[in-house]
Amino acid sequence: MRHLAASVAFSALLLACSAGPEEVKRAASGGAPVSAEFSRYWYAGQAELSRYQLQQNRYDDIHPGEAVLVFVTEDFLPTKQVKMEGGKTKETATSVLKMNQMRRFTTGIYDYSINTSVFTPVAANQFPHTFKVATSVQDWCGQTYTQLNLRRRKYHLAAHSYFQQEADQTDSLEAVTLEEELWTRLRLDPKTLPVGKLRIIPGTVAARLRHQPLRVETANAELKPYRGILFKPAQAGAALQAYTLAYSSTKRTLTIVFEQDFPYLIAGWEDTYDGQMRFGNQTYGSAKPLTTRAIRTSTLKSDYWQRHTRPDSVLRRQLGVTGFKE
Repeated sequence: MRHLAASVAFSALLLACSAGPEEVKRAASGGAPVSAEFSRYWYAGQAELSRYQLQQNRYDDIHPGEAVLVFVTEDFLPTKQVKMEGGKTKETATSVLKMNQMRRFTTGIYDYSINTSVFTPVAANQFPHTFKVATSVQDWCGQTYTQLNLRRRKYHLAAHSYFQQEADQTDSLEAVTLEEELWTRLRLDPKTLPVGKLRIIPGTVAARLRHQPLRVETANAELKPYRGILFKPAQAGAALQAYTLAYSSTKRTLTIVFEQDFPYLIAGWEDTYDGQMRFGNQTYGSAKPLTTRAIRTSTLKSDYWQRHTRPDSVLRRQLGVTGFKE
């Protein structure tokens, strides 16, 4: 029986990141009937994996690294705020598009690892707000963790840090647009992206790196064709769009460049802000703005949660991500 239980548990882990067969039905019943094109791409039992060459703004300098974006659909329990993995539950799951964004970069002798997860419902007319965002930051000094959960029309914040001035925090924020959900919403339908002046909760990564508390801020957003030459589409000749978010109070600008046509693949992004970090009444770092930049180098579709053997490492080479040498 122990072997059987272990086998069942291991099977559940293999399925933990996969798209469930009921997701198309749930998305439609949730008020968001999906197209055949959408269904073929996002409900085929595979995730989309993209690797980016990263130049990260940190400590008044630009540091080399890489980023990986993982997009996949999942069945999600809105009240428990977790992925549905089977078993008995009274709660009805709904389909979400999940983004995992991973960044790895070095700063001098030591390195950083940042992971952000975003869970945005496909049925946007029934669930107009993203359910959950979680970000962890690890470096050789320690680690921090930030999570936002949508409960009773508020975003409930839980934050933990090894810094004395930050420590453990809880707060409740108005359920306005989240910066992190812009990434998933543009993949679902760029026409739903907010434009003009808007109230928004800034990105958890930028807030952590700048040691700024999360609060509702005002920003201006615009969507227009991308005319530059730095970012390129996956297919030659495909048109690109640029979504730009400009914060007035913090003088920060984020631009996400993506393909105009479905599935709206992200070609890269730029995030410009100064290096000032604030601890209480103390301010450190330079006021000179620097730009974090990520440029897509490769993309593949894979049921990666089942590709965990040593021979499967060939997929890492195809994607171009770095790793340990054998």
